[in-house]
Amino acid sequence: MQFDRRGSGPPLLLVHGLGGNRHSFDPITDDLALEREIIAPDLPGFGRTPPLDGPVTITTLADALEAFLVEHDLDGVDCVGTSMGARLVLELARRKRVGATVALDPGGFWNDREVKVFGASIGTSIKLIRALRPLLPVLVRNPVSRTALFAQFSARPWALPSEVVLNEMRAYVDAPSFDDALEGLVKGPRQGGIPAGESRGPILIGWGRRDLVTLTRQAKRAAEAFPDATIHWFEHSGHLPQWDEPEAATRLILEWTGGRNVSTP
Repeated sequence: MQFDRRGSGPPLLLVHGLGGNRHSFDPITDDLALEREIIAPDLPGFGRTPPLDGPVTITTLADALEAFLVEHDLDGVDCVGTSMGARLVLELARRKRVGATVALDPGGFWNDREVKVFGASIGTSIKLIRALRPLLPVLVRNPVSRTALFAQFSARPWALPSEVVLNEMRAYVDAPSFDDALEGLVKGPRQGGIPAGESRGPILIGWGRRDLVTLTRQAKRAAEAFPDATIHWFEHSGHLPQWDEPEAATRLILEWTGGRNVSTP
């Protein structure tokens, strides 16, 4: 598994979402690296990491991450995940392989109807982005077309750095495991939880109030599955708080994983 490792301090694992890569956290990585040693891998079949041999599911991706932790002596590492990556860090927490956990807008807490809508909408979006692949550099430089392309994921796409959006969209198109991972999310089981009092480290689940991908009502189900978790709301964010509210996300991550008291609404 290919990864970047930089910064100083206690290690902090960053796990990207469906179609993304290690650069999905670029808006906050520099600030996090001032206090933590950042370890940002490309999941199998995304970025520069080759695909898995065999099925691509939440279980097999979590198995690969667990093996990565063992290989690099990172058992009990604090971790942050976004979207599918948030679901993966919750799965690692369920397996008691990580310490403090921050899960930003995780998948896996939908009902049958919601997951069908999720699969159809994301599938349609990726087909459009693939068709527009040669035009993406021009489209993302224009705030109007950038907003049209990325409104499903961000509450403020016009304000996002164009190079960050371009990297993310190219990553979606180029990831050989995108379709298989999407199918695994849609057809696979829902996310399992942790009974009260049994988590290895503290868990925070962050949710954007304007999330159009993993809907806000799913936070209640997440809280039921992880009764010891704290739910934090990003009031001005869509599906990617590290993009829409980077300063708030950075502060929350450092406070939560640093063992300091955190005030959450």
